[in-house]
Amino acid sequence: MNKKKIYSTWFLAPAMLIFLIFFIIPMITSLFFSMTVWDFKNFTFVGLDNFKMFFSERSLNIGIKNTLIYAVLTSGLKVILAFLIAVFLSSAIRTKNIIRSIVFFPNLVSTIAIGITFTAFMHPSKGIFNKVIEFFGGTGIDWLGNINLALFSVIATDVWKGVSIATVIYVAGIASIDKTFYEAASIDGASGWQRLKSITIPLCRPAMNSVIILSFIGGMRSFDLIWAMTGGGPGFATDVMASIVYKQYAAGFYGLSTAGNVIMFVLIAVLAFPLQKFLLSKEVD
Repeated sequence: MNKKKIYSTWFLAPAMLIFLIFFIIPMITSLFFSMTVWDFKNFTFVGLDNFKMFFSERSLNIGIKNTLIYAVLTSGLKVILAFLIAVFLSSAIRTKNIIRSIVFFPNLVSTIAIGITFTAFMHPSKGIFNKVIEFFGGTGIDWLGNINLALFSVIATDVWKGVSIATVIYVAGIASIDKTFYEAASIDGASGWQRLKSITIPLCRPAMNSVIILSFIGGMRSFDLIWAMTGGGPGFATDVMASIVYKQYAAGFYGLSTAGNVIMFVLIAVLAFPLQKFLLSKEVD
């Protein structure tokens, strides 16, 4: 019995070693350097000063607010829109394979390319969006220059790109549902809405939970699309945690940026793990 236990433990050793080297040690090192002012030659220990500065400076702590708004809205919209599209694509329509390919297309394009393209589309005077609005007699909108609108413009672009992979996950979840459930419901006279509410949604819960978790964590970590479209501007209107950390690194404030990384890690862990536990508890056995 003891030999069998040791034998199993040795199988775990390589994975534990990799976990130690690439996760535990970097995490402890980051925590230490977040409490210092450092460069590539030396460091000075300053305790919690970096964290105090991060929470006291508006140009820094606004990233926490924007990150939460960005993550919640992008995740929520992807969950709802992707589910509706997946239900449509799982119905008996002849062109569903072609439509599936079209829906998945945004996921094949580089995020930076999408950011640059939509920045051109949203140009205040030459962008196609404003040209369409003006064609119908409206007034052009400063999509990325208005501090009250810029973040939501980037969110809309993120949803357009991210809804594709969420739809694929939903389609797979719906396809895995046993058709006999729908046949039994039809015999009992259930309407389309009743079948959707009582069969599709409950049995598609694992796929839905995956979409929620993946899109929420992705939203919390988002950087490339925001940087390509606004660079965090105008002002600090679209700055999120990742863009602020990048700016501090670029400016040479390595200790402050490391503190931002630690805050972002804690924020994701504190929100994502309880959310995952709650969602798993709601799955149908």
